[in-house]
Amino acid sequence: MSQTNEYFDLLIIGAGLSGIGAGCHMKKECPGKSFAILEGRQAIGGTWDLFRYPGIRSDSDMYTLGYEFKPWVNKKGIADGDDIRNYIREAAQENKVEEHIRFGHKVIGADYSSSESLWTVTVEVDGETRTYRSQFLLSCTGYYNYNEGFTPDFEGRDDFKGQILHPQFWPEDLDYEGKNVLVIGSGATAVTLVPAMTDKAKSVTMLQRSPSYVISVPQMDPMINFMRKIMPEKWVYKITRGRNVTITLAIYNFCKKFPGLARKLLQKQVSSQLPKDFDMSHFTPKYNPWDERLCAVPNGDMFKAIKAGKANVVTDHIDRFVENGILLKSGKVQEADIIVTATGLKIQLLGNMNLTMDGQEIPMPEKMSYRGVMFEDIPNFGMIFGYTNASWTLKADMLSKWFCGLMKHMDHIGAREAKPVNHHGKMETRPFVDMQSGYIARMAHTLPRQGMEKPWKLYQNYFADMAALKTANYDEETIEYGNKVVTTEPRPA
Repeated sequence: MSQTNEYFDLLIIGAGLSGIGAGCHMKKECPGKSFAILEGRQAIGGTWDLFRYPGIRSDSDMYTLGYEFKPWVNKKGIADGDDIRNYIREAAQENKVEEHIRFGHKVIGADYSSSESLWTVTVEVDGETRTYRSQFLLSCTGYYNYNEGFTPDFEGRDDFKGQILHPQFWPEDLDYEGKNVLVIGSGATAVTLVPAMTDKAKSVTMLQRSPSYVISVPQMDPMINFMRKIMPEKWVYKITRGRNVTITLAIYNFCKKFPGLARKLLQKQVSSQLPKDFDMSHFTPKYNPWDERLCAVPNGDMFKAIKAGKANVVTDHIDRFVENGILLKSGKVQEADIIVTATGLKIQLLGNMNLTMDGQEIPMPEKMSYRGVMFEDIPNFGMIFGYTNASWTLKADMLSKWFCGLMKHMDHIGAREAKPVNHHGKMETRPFVDMQSGYIARMAHTLPRQGMEKPWKLYQNYFADMAALKTANYDEETIEYGNKVVTTEPRPA
């Protein structure tokens, strides 16, 4: 059964960190425009509502992961999942965005009509199909599949007599007290889980095929607490945000320019927190720093757990699962009562919706990104995708504001359609997400591309993006406007 519902100026897909942020920017920048946020689940928060495993926390500081318009006032700079979820909810409440959210609305597809300059969005609600129409469509669905995590096909999986679970689907009633827990993985999730589960578990072991770079960061900053005593919260937030962005970017650039020296420094800060006889090969990756994202260890909690003998790291390849644990390629059996497969995410852009134009499928892997938000030859459509080398929200904020600015500019010139167009012929391209992480590499062929020249090139640099997006000229030749609206009303000055 199909129902045809309302028209909106903008439909936002997803009520997570990006979607709520986009809604807040709409309220501030385009107060006269109608919009709705379509959310497939029954709650605000996206990632921060979905993931409930022990110790779930941000891997970026909240002074940069927070919204530019809402200061982070919690004492913890590296925040727990609950605190982040509450922060997103507060932003929605304070900006009156909640009333625009349609929960339980799973977007299946969207078709753009070039003759009408309209998107028709097909949504599944309680087993029924509904359609919404909008001039603009903005995807804020993140980059992974909420319904399925990535787990390799482990031989002998059914032979294991204990419990196997993925962090994305953590059971609320999991009892791991006195149990031997084995966490497969070496990324941010594994690094978070290992120290968090030492509170009750008999032993916690991180089993990794290859190491990742980890860096110890303070969970609280004494300088910020001092500033809070003498300055308004907004000032503290702005100063800290600028400082932390500068430090993060400096570390990233340093790692890229001097990978050998960066490797030595990162290794040194790890070894100084571990027992003197600890085998540092467990924290010696084969790749260069920032070829993959650095894993943050707040207050060095994982190193403390290892030093206290509560946690352990094993670097080896899995041969197969056995009745009492995992048989490793080295011949050793790693015993376990519970196995956690922290083996990564399954990449999925646009929430797996079917994107078409005039009924024809849009080949996203062939499209270049435009200013990191729109895509070549696709009208009135945007996707919010944050930084991979810094806090996601730094870029998400800028892209949402730019998209709002585009809508206002179109009102100003009386246009119904805006489409990025490459007039300079075929351009050399590179992956949209330029990282070597396994979960990205597995799905790279399904993702859009980026060009090698402005404005098709993506810059992992907050200050460069801020300058480019704030000074962007909406009248440049790379945006074609069409379907002019006939009006006798005077244009705004």
